[in-house]
Amino acid sequence: MSDDTAYGMWEPIIGLEIHVQLNTKSKLFSSAANHFGDEPNTNISEVCTGQPGALPVLNVEAINKAISFGLAVNATIANLTTFDRKSYFYPDSPRNFQITQFYHPIITDGIVVSDVGGKTKTFEISEAHLEDDSGMLKHFDTFAGIDFNRAGAPLLEIVSKPCIHTPKEASSYAMTIRSIMHYLDASNCSMEEGSLRIDANVSVRPKNTKEFRTKIEIKNMNSFNFLEMAIEAEIRRQIRLYEQNPNTPHEKIITSGTYRWDSQKKQTILMRKKETAKDYRYFPEPDLVPIVITKEDIEKIKNKMPELPHSRFKRYTQELNLSEYDSSILINNKKLSDYFEQALKSCKRAKLLSNLITIEFPGKLKEINKTLFTINIPAEHIAKLVNLIDSNTITGKIAKSVADEMIKDPTKDPIKIVKDNPNYQPLTDEVEIEKIVDQVLKDNPQSIEDYLKGKDKALAFLVGQVMKLTKGKASPAIVNKLLLSKIKK
Repeated sequence: MSDDTAYGMWEPIIGLEIHVQLNTKSKLFSSAANHFGDEPNTNISEVCTGQPGALPVLNVEAINKAISFGLAVNATIANLTTFDRKSYFYPDSPRNFQITQFYHPIITDGIVVSDVGGKTKTFEISEAHLEDDSGMLKHFDTFAGIDFNRAGAPLLEIVSKPCIHTPKEASSYAMTIRSIMHYLDASNCSMEEGSLRIDANVSVRPKNTKEFRTKIEIKNMNSFNFLEMAIEAEIRRQIRLYEQNPNTPHEKIITSGTYRWDSQKKQTILMRKKETAKDYRYFPEPDLVPIVITKEDIEKIKNKMPELPHSRFKRYTQELNLSEYDSSILINNKKLSDYFEQALKSCKRAKLLSNLITIEFPGKLKEINKTLFTINIPAEHIAKLVNLIDSNTITGKIAKSVADEMIKDPTKDPIKIVKDNPNYQPLTDEVEIEKIVDQVLKDNPQSIEDYLKGKDKALAFLVGQVMKLTKGKASPAIVNKLLLSKIKK
């Protein structure tokens, strides 16, 4: 639900904390490999496992990726940034503290623009800070183990302001963050691998009031669908409790806590009471010096920035005249969008190209559990197919058969496919086509009358009848020309 009336007299207030694991080759403070999927406890060092006397050394590439994100969201990038210790005990945290940025984060005050339900929304980022990840607990039937491969991996935690008001806005904002990270090549943002993890802070308050009420944190939702469902359920739970206890002070109704989403029960479940900043005992990290970021450093990164998703979206809708839906499908999948860009260099019909790579080919490939990328059809071949259709060298029906041939042999050029198969040669003999047109007009006098009365669909029907009789091989341009000239006579 996303309209203003969905929650009656209540207004949800939502903030997201998005943890993005950066795709640097090594970890944030050690030379150990930062790589997912390897054998447990193989990508580790003295620093990762918190050995006595092991000292952290900062990975500069993580700083550069954080700066590129700051530039992407028009944020303020700190000239001086520092690291701090956040103390807590948990088995997957070998040092009993995390190195993070509490007092002087690298990024503050950013803006994210996203499209929600056909409307452009602007969301505000409070800050983004670097920190190292924890290890991973793995539970088995009779024991639990710890894999420290992830310990020390670089995280950029992106904290929004409490400016989100619906579950749909929350997922749209989060997906935009993911897209930006993809376009920057800063992270693979795989929720399955845990390189994108989202915590949501949710509260509700009566409409037209400014006071913030107690917020609940929902931890580690692993899909955008679950993110929406969890926020929706928590909003409803809080509204229900407030309405059931109208005479109780609101701070006694909802108490601060950390919850998880139970996808089976479709409800949020309390994990523990919420810690405060005092519990973490933040203090400056003594083993790392402050980091100075110069204007020259920022300018170097700025000069290498790629086109970002929202800019590409505007170009697709305004310059290429693609629909907002088609543009969204493309930009939300960077690999597909880059494929589209590559093909667009060799053809002009952007709409037709978009249809082929988002509808026609995926539909055929889904039947054999493949994608354009798993069978490796060159983007230039799709562009050539567009040009064959655009120049009326082949009809739409023939194009479908050519597409089937391209899937059977992804290396084969569509121009050669058409040239080698007599059945793919379009019927362009006007005398032969005219005989069929005459027959169709004779058999469908009512359609002629309907067209003359202004019903354009009648012409489409007549074209369809001619194409049916020619098995889709007649040139549409010739068919249209002959039909119109004869109808007018």
